[in-house]
Amino acid sequence: MRAPEAALDVCADRPLVVLTGAGLSTDSGIPDYRGPGAPARTPMTYQEFVSGPAAQQRYWARSHLGWSRMRRAEPNAGHQAVATLGAELVITQNVDGLHEAVGTPELVALHGRIADVVCLSCRGTTTRASLQRRLSELNPGWVERHADSASRPDGDVDLDDTDTFVVPACGSCGGALKPDVVFFGENVPVARVERCYAAVEALADLDGALLVAGSSLAVMSGLRFVRRAAKLGVPVVIVNRGLTRGDELASYKVDAGTSEWLPSLAALRR
Repeated sequence: MRAPEAALDVCADRPLVVLTGAGLSTDSGIPDYRGPGAPARTPMTYQEFVSGPAAQQRYWARSHLGWSRMRRAEPNAGHQAVATLGAELVITQNVDGLHEAVGTPELVALHGRIADVVCLSCRGTTTRASLQRRLSELNPGWVERHADSASRPDGDVDLDDTDTFVVPACGSCGGALKPDVVFFGENVPVARVERCYAAVEALADLDGALLVAGSSLAVMSGLRFVRRAAKLGVPVVIVNRGLTRGDELASYKVDAGTSEWLPSLAALRR
């Protein structure tokens, strides 16, 4: 039995935990960091963001443009399929909100959602939509002037001309605003990690499987769950275009697009 068919067979009627990454959203027009043909990109780290106003200005100038595009992205067939799998838990590394848009049950957004904003001082939260309106008012014509900037995976763009961009402060306390997502160099909240570990560990007793869809597993935030599953003897199925950091731990590796493979699995589980 070839790997794609064997992987479908393994996942067809077992309890599943599903881990999704940026590759799931490429067919919705959101680029990924490490997929085949993806250009080299270096995301802003948490340490850089909190270093001061200049870094925050650079981030928000780019993100204002990127969000104007990302918020128009629509869920694709892969998102729709994941929502119907009846998974014990869906863990997503994505911040784009597309799993939420299709009503995916039992979902943990491991890195948060780009649609939310938090104040670094008072920890108050607001919507990204309301901040976008403030940014547009303070920076008229910004989106139109930089319409040809290339999009990046985390809701920003490639842009160096940022030193005139005006960034508003928190309306409650005057503190610095940050998207309510986990940046590189920042820790995922412990409660989220523990919930994900618990779901993966439960698969050992349920005779379940861990399905990884569209993730290169290049960062430890996702790879640790694959390592835990493999250590417990839980079958690991990886569906991703190109190599992943977890390939040697996989029971089956399928080099395929998630928008094609996941609907096939969903049809088997109905």
